[in-house]
Order: sequence, then structure tokens, then C-alpha cells
Amino acid sequence: MPGPPVSSSRPMRQARSHWSPEVWRPRHLLHLSHQEGQRGPDRLGALLDRKDAPLTVFQAIILGLTQGITEFAPVSSSGHLILVPWLFGWSIVQDPALNKTFDVALHMGTLLGAVIYFGRDLWQYLKAWLSSVRARMIRSQDERFAWALVIGTIPGAIAGALFESTIEDRLGQPWLIAVMLACFGVVLYVVDRLCRSDRSFETIGPRTGLFLGVAQALALQPGVSRSGVTITAARLVRLDRESAARASFLLAIPIIAGAGVLKGVQLEQTGFQGYGSQFFWGFVASAISGFVVIWFLLRYLRRHDFLIFMIYRLAVAALVLLLIATGVRSATI
Repeated sequence: MPGPPVSSSRPMRQARSHWSPEVWRPRHLLHLSHQEGQRGPDRLGALLDRKDAPLTVFQAIILGLTQGITEFAPVSSSGHLILVPWLFGWSIVQDPALNKTFDVALHMGTLLGAVIYFGRDLWQYLKAWLSSVRARMIRSQDERFAWALVIGTIPGAIAGALFESTIEDRLGQPWLIAVMLACFGVVLYVVDRLCRSDRSFETIGPRTGLFLGVAQALALQPGVSRSGVTITAARLVRLDRESAARASFLLAIPIIAGAGVLKGVQLEQTGFQGYGSQFFWGFVASAISGFVVIWFLLRYLRRHDFLIFMIYRLAVAALVLLLIATGVRSATI
């Protein structure tokens, strides 16, 4: 009598030899996405630093450092916050809601770094401004600069409220950012080299503050650089480099604070969307790096010009355009 057939066991052994984790992995781990609203997988993606997670802790720290460094260096923070995820293919650029709320955390971190560095000065200017309001006249240099800050904030605040969302949606494209980086980098360097430096920080008053504020309103376009365009404007009115940078940094504080409050309404409505640790580390990284960059630049500009920043901007612009021209990256997001 013939024995039992044994051929049926071979397919089973063959199937085992081709075993793959995909056979048993839960579906939600195969397709992690922020849109699915799976908070557990999002945290797992952050922990493992998965490329398909919308925002990981590592990415948050890198973007926090990017924000802190480029907010005060004349190289465009808004442009870099678009270009860095675009360059590395991070999926946060495909999630507008997460992108905007995370942007609030980064700017609040930068604001904290600036407030810590200029804390005594800000308190002094606040007291001077209140004193001038009570006296209904300007009697000291501190009061003059306090009013320069107030008046200089108005143009940027109006422009931001009217046009920021439109500019972010339509003009925040990599190819245009590259063009702005190159053009305004050259403008910064040329203006700095041609203009004299016969005015100090103590000469800044409301009229100069208004001029810097109008210039600051132009920086809504990513790639222009808020600090770059305000420093350029300050050099046009013959402020020395350190004074120009100091005025630019102080003028940024009320603008960043105001924008943070307005955008914070969205953060209050949406919450952290399961990304609390990412928001925290991005905030910390931007605060620390922002403080360090302010400290460094105010000393660096005492003896150096803006050549290194022009070279950097031209190099980044060339890299972006090369990646677009070769098809490695798309010209738009």
C-alpha cells in the first residue's frame, strides 16, 4: 500500500522561506500618515525617525535650528523653512495644517531667545515709551527709539495681516525663493559696500523706524530675508553695521510676537495634533540657536562685512536651481 503523499509539504516550506514582515504587519503601520489621525503610529514614526512620518523629533530639531539661525542671519528664515524639507523630501511640506502650527512653535522659540538677549533693553524701552506717553512728548534717546519700534512695527503688521497667507500659498515656491535669495543677497552686499557708516544706534528715531518698518514689510516674500532687507535699509541711511543689525533684531521682536499671537489662534483650535514632543524640541532648538546667533552676529559685524552672507545666498540659490534643472527636485511644492 503506497504511503501518504509528501508533495503537499513542499509548498508550505517554500512559503516559509519567502516569509516577509509585511505579511503580518498591521495595516496602520504599513501606511503611517498624519491625515489618518492615528496618534499612536505618529509617535512610533517619530521614535523610529521614519521618513514617512509627517514630522519626527530629529526633523523638528533640525527645523528649529534652521529657524533660530536664519531668523537673524540675513539669509531668509521663511525661505529656509520651505527649502530644507523640500531638499530632503520631508513630508511635512505636504501637510499645511501641521506646517503652520509647527511654524508658530518655532517662531515662539526664536522670540524667547531674542527676549532673553534683549530683556533689559526691552524693559528700558517700555518704561521710556510709557513715560513719553504720560508726558505727551519725547525727551530722551530711549523714548525716541521706543517710538521708532512702535512706528516701525505698523507697516509690517498691516502687510502681514493683508498679504501673508496669499504670499505663503502662491509665492513660496523653491524656484522663486532661489531667485530672491540671489537678488537680495547681492543688493545687501552692494549697498553695504557703497554706503557710509557715520550714524550710530543712538541716532535712530521715529522717522528711521518708519523707513525700516516699510522695508520690513517687503520681507513677506520667502527668500528676501526680513533681517537682510532691514539691515540693507539701515545701511542706506548710513547706520554702521552693528547698529543696523541691532535695530533689525529689536524691530523683529514685536513683529514675531504679533504674528505668533495671530497664528497661535490656530494652534489653540487644532492643538499639537499628537506632536507635543516634536513641538517642544523645535521650540527649544530655535530659542537656543536664536540667542547664540544674535550674540555672534553683533560681534561679527563690528569687523566684517556681508560678503560671506552674499556668497552663501548665491550658493544656496545655485543649488536649488541646479536640483530643479536636473529634475532631482520639483520647482514647486
